Amino acid sequence: MLWITIILIIIIILGLGGIYYIITFNKLNDIKTKVDEAESIIDENLRVKYDTLIRISNTLKKNMDKDKNYFKEYEKLSSMNISNFDMDRKLNEGFTLILKMQEDLNLEKDEELNIEIEKIKRIDEKLTAAKNYYNKNTSNGNAIIRRFPTNVIARIHKFKVKLFFDGKDMDDEIIDDFKI
Repeated sequence: MLWITIILIIIIILGLGGIYYIITFNKLNDIKTKVDEAESIIDENLRVKYDTLIRISNTLKKNMDKDKNYFKEYEKLSSMNISNFDMDRKLNEGFTLILKMQEDLNLEKDEELNIEIEKIKRIDEKLTAAKNYYNKNTSNGNAIIRRFPTNVIARIHKFKVKLFFDGKDMDDEIIDDFKI
């Protein structure tokens, strides 16, 4: 009778351990899926923002001095191998330049230009939401991956700590990785 009780206790412990393992694995996969989904949304919106900025720059070039190309740097962005964070920063700089040039060239009443600028503002709202969603889920995933005993399950399935959207690693020794 004692052996049956011991075997039942072992089966119950193994069953609870298995249930915990499955729940943790599913939680890790769920967070990974959310982070990947946010990355996809960010990628797509950055591409649309880039295309829109190029269209706007072509419109502005028609009203500028032919010898000057203020947008040469931005036209090369698609062929450069840079992170989404750096691409986002460059596109924001390009958008600021466009707004300044719109003002300098007195094109505030150009309806086509205003429509494109409004498109970029809507894209920026989507990007902000996607970046916040990405960082929130990255933070949640990193917290789960670092805790015991979930870190064991994460190692078994090769889940790794991810960096935030801006590329910051909160665990490294670099304390001045904040960029303005």
